Amino acid sequence: MHQRRWPTLLLAPATAGWLAVTACGQTAATGAVSGHAIQVVAGENFWGSIAAQLGGSHVSVTSIVTDPNADPHEYASNTNDARAFANADYVVLNGAGYDDWAQKLLDANPSSSRTVRTVATVLGKRPGDNPHFWYSPAFVLRVVDQITADFERIDPSDATAFASLRSSFLRGMQPYRDTIASVAHQFAGQKVAATEDIFVYMAAALHLSLISPPEFMQAVAEGNDPPASAVAAFEQQIQGRQATLLVYNTQTVTAVTTNIEDLARRVGIKIVGISETVQPPNAPFQTWQLRELDALQTALAATRASP
Repeated sequence: MHQRRWPTLLLAPATAGWLAVTACGQTAATGAVSGHAIQVVAGENFWGSIAAQLGGSHVSVTSIVTDPNADPHEYASNTNDARAFANADYVVLNGAGYDDWAQKLLDANPSSSRTVRTVATVLGKRPGDNPHFWYSPAFVLRVVDQITADFERIDPSDATAFASLRSSFLRGMQPYRDTIASVAHQFAGQKVAATEDIFVYMAAALHLSLISPPEFMQAVAEGNDPPASAVAAFEQQIQGRQATLLVYNTQTVTAVTTNIEDLARRVGIKIVGISETVQPPNAPFQTWQLRELDALQTALAATRASP
């Protein structure tokens, strides 16, 4: 059984600006929000953190899914969530089936005075694709550009400020980019394993060879039991020490993943946990990601020192 705790919710009052509906299920602003900060609601706090930094004092951001012990895939929405979305000027969702609960709330309460931006649509992704887009450095940059463009469209009088905030955010992301480049340079091709496909995009960016059975990783991410053949293949990889490092999702705990972790620990494979949402919840996106990257780099370096 999965072990979960439901996410907490923060609410902020909002007043809508003048917006117009466009194609692809998105909306785009056609005029400025006058006299108040743009009220932003993010389905998850990783996009909420980025939006807050890109908007500065010109936005007020509420993130719905913030609990580090909860799985956003399984979030149960409530009337407070519906109220938050109804009052928003701007909504950013992950999409690709990751936060369908939010899209259902929006569909039940349509509004022409609300911009909705779905990250999956920005990236050309759809349900069935790996939805953990925030673990791809390239995807994050595309989302940064889109959110900045949206803010400039909604509030053109502050366009210069938004451009400056984007530049500041990208400067703050430099240690994150530098660490990714360093890990890729030092450990390219090193075989690693993961209990879930949350690590697929980052493994590619780090040039690591992710050998875990895809069927295992996808099933765990979707809250399903992996096929017996995939479990057996994964256990064989771990027992044979074919991977030097195991990455696990700290927010998805099942009997099967716990068994893999225990097995890795018994045979001496290094283990690193990464989370689905920002930890601690109020940390900046880049601080959270850099902390995880530092832990990965340290563990990978330790595998070189081990006999």
